[in-house]
Amino acid sequence: MPTTSNENPISFADLLLADELLKAISQMGFNQPTPVQEQAIPAVIAGKDLLVSAETGSGKTAAFVLPALQFLLDHPTSLFGTRVLILTPTRELASQILGQCHALAEFTDIKASLVIGGEDFKQQKSSIRRNVEILIATPGRLLELLEQESPDFLHLQMLILDEADRMLDMGFSDAVMSIASHCNPKRQTLLFSATLTHYGVIKMADKLLNNHQTIALNSLHDGHSNIQQSLMLADDFEHKQKLLAWLLQNEDYEKALVFTNTRIKTEELENPLRALGLRVAVLHGEMEQRDRKRTMGLLHNGTVAIIVATDLAARGLDVKGINLVINFDVPRNGIDYIHRIGRTGRADATGQAITLVNHSEWNVISGIQRFLKQQFATRLIKELAGSYKGPKKVKASGKAAGVKSKVEPKKAPVKKVKIRERDRKNIGKRRTPVSKTSSEPSSD
Repeated sequence: MPTTSNENPISFADLLLADELLKAISQMGFNQPTPVQEQAIPAVIAGKDLLVSAETGSGKTAAFVLPALQFLLDHPTSLFGTRVLILTPTRELASQILGQCHALAEFTDIKASLVIGGEDFKQQKSSIRRNVEILIATPGRLLELLEQESPDFLHLQMLILDEADRMLDMGFSDAVMSIASHCNPKRQTLLFSATLTHYGVIKMADKLLNNHQTIALNSLHDGHSNIQQSLMLADDFEHKQKLLAWLLQNEDYEKALVFTNTRIKTEELENPLRALGLRVAVLHGEMEQRDRKRTMGLLHNGTVAIIVATDLAARGLDVKGINLVINFDVPRNGIDYIHRIGRTGRADATGQAITLVNHSEWNVISGIQRFLKQQFATRLIKELAGSYKGPKKVKASGKAAGVKSKVEPKKAPVKKVKIRERDRKNIGKRRTPVSKTSSEPSSD
């Protein structure tokens, strides 16, 4: 992925865009890509699903329109139907995107059309039949057209959701998911949002994106204000087990999620927790789908109150009443942390997220706090206090300081070999080859 420095700023030409697009960019007066364009355009061209957080005014429209146009130029086809669908929450924004599509595609043959409420229904239906390659739509009106079996998205190659958080706040969640279900399942999907701390955005990303890349360009520190976040220091696995058992036996919660980083660990925790009389089940990616559904049913109906899960299994998990999340293992990065704690504190509800941290995880949790621009409170259970109190010294980044580098083992001293005077005189002289004796086999 390209990088930018103050000395050598990146140009649009560095993003491997076609000459037709570069000409349009120049005509529009764009000098160099914004950060969201610089990061998103190469990823989209590479075929990745994306989850992007970028604020209004950051240049995000061009960040998805340019690579969409590049894709259409690189992959001409005779197949009928829309190839790129852009969903956006309002008519005004849809019109703005259409204007930018027209401007950036001016020197190409690519056509774009608009489907929004308040316009002539039959005229919009007719415009879709003209086989436009890019369709920009608001969810409500597009869903009306789909209910009449028009348009056809079986050959759709790219689905783009712009301002996803706003669409969800406006109540378009079901409409968006219904529209997505009509689209080619092998499509590429891009989801743009002003924030990644919106639970609905996380839920939608879980369902629509496949092995996606996340690009976070805005501040996350103001998210999850209704979730109390803390960390607890632990010595080792056994100490973490004791802390986990105490929390699940003493905290006030309706339903709880416990996250681990591996399938093996979920299974290691299950039986000890059940032995304490806790109603617990596990959820991991290697379970059969019917077993996963059964486990989710048990959580929904209250038969179990605790799920021990891996990140993969918990993606898309949507259960009311989860008000306690415990990270038995520290998540691998800040985005995974957001995904995990976003399962609680939904809507106006409050929730609690507790992360258990041992010495080997300190730098990871420090990186997560720096990423979120938050500092978690440290919590202590007196009767379970361990010996690990955190690093004695920390760097400005929050990571542990004073870790000694590995010392290379000393090499064994070279033994001095005593050379006889007779041999010393012969050093460097060529030895006379020994002649073959009669006992050696003949070359004949």
